[in-house]
Amino acid sequence: MKKIAVVGAGFSGAVIAHELAKKNYEIDVFDSRSHIAGNCHTERDAETDVMVHIYGPHIFHTSNEKVWDYVRQFDEFMPFINRVKAIFNGRVYSLPINLLTINNFFGKTFNPKEAEEFMASIGDQSITDPQTFEEQALRFVGKDLYEAFFKGYTTKQWGMHPSELPASILKRLPVRFNYDDNYYASKYQGMPKHGYSYIVERMLDHANISLHLNTKFERDMAAEYDHVFYSGPIDAWFNYQRGRLGYRTLDFVAERHKGDYQGNAVVNYCNEDVPYTRISEHKHFSPWETHEGTVIFKEYSRFCEEKDTPYYPIRLAKEKSQLKEYIELASGEKNMTFVGRLGTYRYLDMHVTIGEALDVAERFLDCETSGEFMPPFVVNPLQ
Repeated sequence: MKKIAVVGAGFSGAVIAHELAKKNYEIDVFDSRSHIAGNCHTERDAETDVMVHIYGPHIFHTSNEKVWDYVRQFDEFMPFINRVKAIFNGRVYSLPINLLTINNFFGKTFNPKEAEEFMASIGDQSITDPQTFEEQALRFVGKDLYEAFFKGYTTKQWGMHPSELPASILKRLPVRFNYDDNYYASKYQGMPKHGYSYIVERMLDHANISLHLNTKFERDMAAEYDHVFYSGPIDAWFNYQRGRLGYRTLDFVAERHKGDYQGNAVVNYCNEDVPYTRISEHKHFSPWETHEGTVIFKEYSRFCEEKDTPYYPIRLAKEKSQLKEYIELASGEKNMTFVGRLGTYRYLDMHVTIGEALDVAERFLDCETSGEFMPPFVVNPLQ
């Protein structure tokens, strides 16, 4: 049996380990943390028994039927629709911006056609080629909606003014001219009945897989394996030779209450003078359960320091230049593939992570059969 090392017990590592274990490879999975599932880790709150997303909310959604069928092998997915609310200047609105948001904000009763015409009239049409987040917002939603829902929230989330961020960040947020308040447009959406850690636990439950928690994978350990799949930070693997890649991190302040605190899973706080970006009430992520108590988390965003948990790669010009240098270093590694959010320095939703991990495992098996070289990246991290 060939020996494979998988560094990281999040979704990337768990999927690859599971797929290769089924093909009779001997797999060692390493994680420096004390738990599995990475930033998707879930566990029961000791006081309220609410299933908590320890590193912030994770809602599973995808239009990829292959990925949807794959994850449902490991747990039942319960119906859940992410309906985000936003508070600005003491009033509650629906996100993403939809017909209800527009009518509530402007005190109108527009029908879809009227709303579309109105939005076209308030957008800044002098901006023909938006380059920044601010320009993108001003062009498509106008000054008032930009300042209400995007300016303050984005400044808090990224620690910089929206005029310093690329326009591409805002492309994730649609405007709808109906009353659809489902935050995602994906075909499939749901929550695992027993949590994400349960799914990863079942993925790793195989006779050919050995799990090593609280264990850092050192560079010299790679020589013991036929191949290494690395989902840790790419800059850490090279001992930060080209400097540390920039991330935003999150701090969570928990509060426990009786009853129902806010009536919704996620409420954004858009005013810049409110220090946190949002409040998540985790029992609403499991609406099929009943709990007398509740636990909420106020979420604060800041720059990621050396000892912090990295969440969102910044990926501005400086970081992309560094990443390019790390990609060049990675091309010199033998029998090693960089995967996942940290290994490729990209923001990835769970379904994308799982889909790419399946592709990586398939590519590896094809290369094993054909004798071809397994590349350090299956997906170009610069794209």
